Amino acid sequence: MQKEVVYQSINTYDTLNELTDKTKTVWLVFHGIGYLSRYFIRLFQSLNPEENYIIAPQAPSKYYKNNDYKRVGSSWLTKENTQTETKNVLNYIDAVMEIEKIPSSVKFVVLGYSQGVSIASRWIASRKVQPEGFVMVSGGFPKELQKEHFTFLSATTKITHILGEQDPYFEIEKVNAEKERVKNILPQIEFRTHSGGHELNIDTLENIF
Repeated sequence: MQKEVVYQSINTYDTLNELTDKTKTVWLVFHGIGYLSRYFIRLFQSLNPEENYIIAPQAPSKYYKNNDYKRVGSSWLTKENTQTETKNVLNYIDAVMEIEKIPSSVKFVVLGYSQGVSIASRWIASRKVQPEGFVMVSGGFPKELQKEHFTFLSATTKITHILGEQDPYFEIEKVNAEKERVKNILPQIEFRTHSGGHELNIDTLENIF
């Protein structure tokens, strides 16, 4: 018999730069599978440090990436007990945002990379978050989310999906079908590409907002 237990847990997250009265944009960024947040956040170092404050939550499930047991990666979710694990992750993100207390005077952007797209989109949908921008990079959109889950979003919310032209994880036929599905859910979405593979190309973010 499988049972459940409720307990208190502690997890880390990383930030880059300082949140000051000069900050113009706050980024909440979700890494992909295999990353740790402290390494993922380094990808945003080229953004203007005075104007940008970055928050990178850490996926709770850690594992050794290869047989030498030296490199550690992490994962947000698996197919095992997904509903409960999703609730746990979303509650963790809520706790991060409660601590950070983002002022309403700044632009708020949510970004998900690879597996992080599923977490970012589920958090926005379930918490009815109103970001100025939502960026999805090289990741699939959750199958259970439908148009009615995002009716609260403003028509001015900038939604962008970015995919590498050489990304080995996406076949063109499946990409086209997915574009049609997501476009129906998020009508204002813009699809962009870059010449690389399954990666976050920071240069592609500069002209979005």
